[in-house]
Amino acid sequence: SLVFSSHLVFEPMFRCILLLLCNSVENKIYVHLNYSIPCVRLLNATHQIGCQSSLSGDVGVLHVLESEANLDWVLQNGPNPPYMVILDSTLFTRSVMMKLKTGSSRVAGVVVVAPSSNPAEGFSPHTTCPNENSGVYSESYDPALAHCNVTKWNPLGNGLSYEEYDFPMFSLKDDNDTQAIKQCYYDHNHVVNGSSPRYPLCAMQLYSHMSAVTDTATCMRRNGINFSLNPETVCDPLGDFNVLASTRPLNYTDKGHKTGESVVIAAARLDSRSFFFDIAPGAESAASGFVTLLAAAHALRNATQDAQPNRTILYAFFQGETFDYIGSSRLVYDMDNKQFPLDLDNVHSVVEIGQVGLHGESKLWVHTDPVSRRNSSVNEEVEKLIRNLNSSALNLSLSLQEPSFSQPLPPSSFQRFLRARPIPGVVIQNHNSSFTNKYYESMYDNAEYLNMSYPPNLTPEEQLEYVTDAAKVYEFVFLSSQVTQMLYGFLVKSNNSWFQQIVPSDFAIHLRDRPTNFYVGVTQQHSEPTLLVQYLLANLTGTTVNITQDNCQNQREDEDDKESKHIYSYMWVQGAAPPNSTERVAFCVRSTVRLSKALSPAFDLEEYTSKDYSTWTESRWKSIKGRIFLVASHELEMLTLGVGVAVLIASLMLTYIISSKADILFSSGREPTAATY
Repeated sequence: SLVFSSHLVFEPMFRCILLLLCNSVENKIYVHLNYSIPCVRLLNATHQIGCQSSLSGDVGVLHVLESEANLDWVLQNGPNPPYMVILDSTLFTRSVMMKLKTGSSRVAGVVVVAPSSNPAEGFSPHTTCPNENSGVYSESYDPALAHCNVTKWNPLGNGLSYEEYDFPMFSLKDDNDTQAIKQCYYDHNHVVNGSSPRYPLCAMQLYSHMSAVTDTATCMRRNGINFSLNPETVCDPLGDFNVLASTRPLNYTDKGHKTGESVVIAAARLDSRSFFFDIAPGAESAASGFVTLLAAAHALRNATQDAQPNRTILYAFFQGETFDYIGSSRLVYDMDNKQFPLDLDNVHSVVEIGQVGLHGESKLWVHTDPVSRRNSSVNEEVEKLIRNLNSSALNLSLSLQEPSFSQPLPPSSFQRFLRARPIPGVVIQNHNSSFTNKYYESMYDNAEYLNMSYPPNLTPEEQLEYVTDAAKVYEFVFLSSQVTQMLYGFLVKSNNSWFQQIVPSDFAIHLRDRPTNFYVGVTQQHSEPTLLVQYLLANLTGTTVNITQDNCQNQREDEDDKESKHIYSYMWVQGAAPPNSTERVAFCVRSTVRLSKALSPAFDLEEYTSKDYSTWTESRWKSIKGRIFLVASHELEMLTLGVGVAVLIASLMLTYIISSKADILFSSGREPTAATY
């Protein structure tokens, strides 16, 4: 019993000691990267893009790239390949990256150090012609306007986000950890007077192995293979939910055409992206548009509640538009197939708000489609729309201008409606021809670019209320102080007192002290911007109702109410805490806000090579991490291995000799069997 209890006591103790010793040894050998953002693999109908490491991670000797001319050391002259290249953002160019990609046998990986301020010359890793093959202009719809033949919308686009790389790539903040990595390089690897550095050398290992390969059809087929008890999913479709709300309630159980219903769709996109996975600030490409639409919806709330307009306004915030218009193509598909409370015949027109960061100006451009306007009835409705918009703009001290009649629409969700039928519509942007956004779909499309700067020493609460230069224009236009708070919440930190008030308590814990990531993500999860816009739209367009928490969360006015849930949504939000109190006063918001699936129809139809719909998927992975350590010379490693093998052989021989002579070495005199005492 004593032995057994001792075993129970000492075995866990020995395990803990062994674990601590192992951790201690590991911490002495490795320095782990704390803030590292990977480039991940995406796939579509034809190919794969992005980056990945080998299954066990890729290891290389650190080399800090100081200039493009210094590439020869990595690609040709350096004696210790492969190299893990550390480069500042000024060298993250197409020229440098294509050379590293071509010489990938000597490149183990790339780490880009994100700067603390935006590059003045601009940077966009997207293509020059966004969503080139998924818009309306094609061989069957005015080929002269297809493939951005008339206007290169994103002239600074270098296409880096749409290349495939055979090595891992990470982004690091320019902080103390990054400086420690560079110091490790200068202490051990730096070339002095052309001489080779001496061992030990500073090395890095990056893990970002991706499970999916080739294209979406291949990975979706592998998802369907169920030979094992635990089948592995290797990729997931990109997607999320669209956020919708109408000025007149719609019955979502009654699908299809509504006789006598005429709807104007007011649209904006919710998503953005950059080269690296978890960095998609989308300040101008996404936030400027949907914040404007939210402010407009709030401004129109009282007007539409007091006197309903002749036409219903359907506010639509589309997700996944960066990746071949996932959200808008889904809504068009649902309308066309009687899976939505309206159909395309109910759509009178579309007004889309795109990139509208004004940068101190008060001028916007109204883009239209020259092809559909050849139809006289469509052209007449478009001209009415423009006149009405101009009339409203005069009251708001805004200048609206039209580009050349022959210029096509910029990349926009409205193009997916035009693919279905000629619908009148306009797209409002801050550019006449090419984008004025110098950082389109990049990590630099951030609050700094919209000139959202704050005086030093302001508390977070004071920053929330502070009217930046960017917010002044919006507040002047919409006469709403909430624009300031929305811009701060999306582009600086979502964890603020106003956002805390208008969200449910179970979501409040997910608010972060950082800018919102506008990457669409995969269909298994709701993204942060989708949920935030859902709650904001309900708060800005809905009404507070005096009902219990139980009834609110069960989508009803009272216990006998069976119908309200079909036309309204109810949200129990945590509210604000009164002065001198820590208890929040929660309440119920009733609105017409709904979430609508933003998943490409290609995945419902299982048409993974579709040319009509988005087919983008994201590879799964098991581990994303990086670490640095010192590595010995190859000769020393071989010597250590040789000594180890020699010791092993000697140990085996000695064991054999001792075992064979055991009867001699370990014999002892035996007592007579009959001995007595």
